[in-house]
This record gives sequence, C-alpha cells and structure tokens, in this order.
Amino acid sequence: MDLEDLRKRIDEIDARLVALMNERARCAVEVGKIKRETGEASVYQPARERDVFEHIIEANDGPLPDHTLMAIWKEMMSGSLSLEKSLKVAYLGPEGSFSHLAALEKFGHSVELLAVRDISSVFDQVARAATDYGIVPVENTTGGAVRDTMECFLWVHGPVKVCAEMALPIHENLLSKTTLDRVTKVYSKPQVFDQCRQWLTENVSHADLVAVGSTAEAALLASRVEATAAIASEMAAGIYNLEILASAIEDNPQNQTRFLVLGRESAGRTGRDKTCILFSVSHEAGALVEILDIFRRHAMNMTKIESHPFPTKTWEYYFFVDIEGHADDENVKAALAEARGHCRQLEILGSFPVAVTAE
Repeated sequence: MDLEDLRKRIDEIDARLVALMNERARCAVEVGKIKRETGEASVYQPARERDVFEHIIEANDGPLPDHTLMAIWKEMMSGSLSLEKSLKVAYLGPEGSFSHLAALEKFGHSVELLAVRDISSVFDQVARAATDYGIVPVENTTGGAVRDTMECFLWVHGPVKVCAEMALPIHENLLSKTTLDRVTKVYSKPQVFDQCRQWLTENVSHADLVAVGSTAEAALLASRVEATAAIASEMAAGIYNLEILASAIEDNPQNQTRFLVLGRESAGRTGRDKTCILFSVSHEAGALVEILDIFRRHAMNMTKIESHPFPTKTWEYYFFVDIEGHADDENVKAALAEARGHCRQLEILGSFPVAVTAE
C-alpha cells in the first residue's frame, strides 16, 4: 500500500470505530434502563469498571500499550455514564490541583466536576448528596498519610463510603512569572514541600516556603503576586498563565499519590478487593496486639496501618487499616465481628476493587 491507500484505510477504520463506540454507548444506555427498573440506583460501578479494564488488558496484543487503551476506554465509559445520568464529582480545588487531575483520570471529561475549598468539604458534598462522588488524597509515597483526609473520616456525618481507589504519578513543577533568581517566596502544600525538599534546598534556598491549601491555590497566588513561584502541576501552569521554571522537581522519581473515591455505598465484590476500617481500643497493655491477632487468625492480610491521635484524649489513638478482601467475605466478616467485641469503636469505611494498573 502507498501513503494514500494507508490513509484511506485509516479513515475506514475510524468510521467503523465511531459506529462501534456508539453501539457500545447504546448498550450502556439499555443497561442503565434495566438498573433503574430493578431499583439499582448507582450509575458508576467500580466492580464493573475493574472487569472492563481487565478484559481490555487481556485482549490487548499491541502495539498500543495497555495504559493507552485504558485511557481511551475511560473516556468512552465517561461519555456512556453521562448518557445515563450527569454525574457530579467534588474535588479539592481550585482548578488545576492534583486532585483535579485525579478526578479527570478516574472519571473522564464527561462528568461535572466541582472544586471545593478543602478536603472536609469533599466529604460534606457527598454526605449531603450535593454530589454523587468525591475524590480525596489519602497517602503519598514520599510524604506518607494525608492527615486531613484521615481526620475527616473521624468526623464525617452521613452515609459516606470509600468505593474505589486510584494511584496518580505526581510530577511537581516550579511555576512562576519571573526568573528563578528573583523568586522570594514559593507557595505550595506542606506535603509538596516534603516531596521536593532536596531540590528546594539546592536551588531556591534563598526563598521563603509558604504553605497554602492546595497546589492550584499556590499557582493562583504565584500568578498574582510579584517575585513568587508555586510548586504545582503542568496543567496549573496553563490555567494560570505561568512559566515552568523547572520540571519534575520531586526528590523521588517514583512519586505517587493514592486517592480514594467517596460515594454513599461500598462497591460490590470482585474477588480482588480491599476494605478500609478504623478502630480504637482501650488504653491498656496488649489491646492493639489482641485486635491484630484476631486479624491473623482469620487470615486477614493488612496492607496498611496508620495511627491518628484521639481528638479528646491525650496519648490515645485511632487506627486506620487497609485489609485485603471485601467486608462481605466470610473471613473478613467473622474477623470484624469478633474484633468489635474488643474495640471501643470499629467502623467499616468501605470496600472497593483493588486498582487496575497498566504497563
């Protein structure tokens, strides 16, 4: 085939792809009708999403990499969801924050995104059913746990449940309207400063580090205040008309942030699930070990444990734990039932599919 023949072939394939995508969307609309008739209210189904991505990866023989196909399918599924219902998702703003990027990555561009001022407002929007879902950062590979999110789980009111997770590679960039030598202040979140500590020491030790609520807020300030810079996303540079003075300044090139999707019910079982719980125990010797032994006896594997200070009692703590398995699995159900008898409080924050990762 010559060049013209190949281009004609591509045009023919494109036409077939458009027809097939629309056929798939029509099927998705019919699925939505059946779900409404049977009383299934939730449009977004994390368990089904996982199945789709696994089938795509299994069917892929290349040359396109898995992550490229997953990105295409995410947008196609986003468009199909919007045909069933206009989903609304809250995230920590302003526009251009890493939470904004995570929301787009998870839900695509066909949902309505709502930027809110802080992480507690994401919880509040979901609890009051002002939005269908919310997305919040929970931990970073460099900075560790996001304490604001953990604290919100202690105070949340209403039926807020974790229903999905995702990991987003985080590449920090120094943004400004001035040159590096003229920067006197650098704005960003405290956790971001921790992720870029070595680079900041070597390159902008002359500047003050000023903590703000989000990386997007930092970019907004840098766009308005002379002789300042922000550490934020590449997307924020475009939104706030800033130059990228330095790219990928994070100390750990494998820097990632894990996000949780909040809804009003847990996801269904897939066979590859996680469950988030929090609990508190009496302030006495062996109390925590007793709970951990219950988990061991019921073959529950913990993938994370974090402590958080008890809000009203000095030197007492809540524990946040991620375990493998779903709250409806028999061993998990039995373990949690037994553990409740030894805890002052035990809450299931949600069960959800383990995130699918692509090569």
